[in-house]
Amino acid sequence: MNQITWEEPYCAEGANCFRIGTDPTGNAYIAVAGQEENPLTDTHDALRALILEIKAGKADHLL
Repeated sequence: MNQITWEEPYCAEGANCFRIGTDPTGNAYIAVAGQEENPLTDTHDALRALILEIKAGKADHLL
């Protein structure tokens, strides 16, 4: 696996913490903090699209 540069964890209430990372080849990663060895990975564009859709409310039904 490529060298991943992780951002600081984003934590909601409680211990629900996630980290976002990138590598030099243009991939983006999301992982549960403390479990970075098992990330979800895709391109920067795919991660950007996911975040924009979540911000637009398209995942609100999961709350």
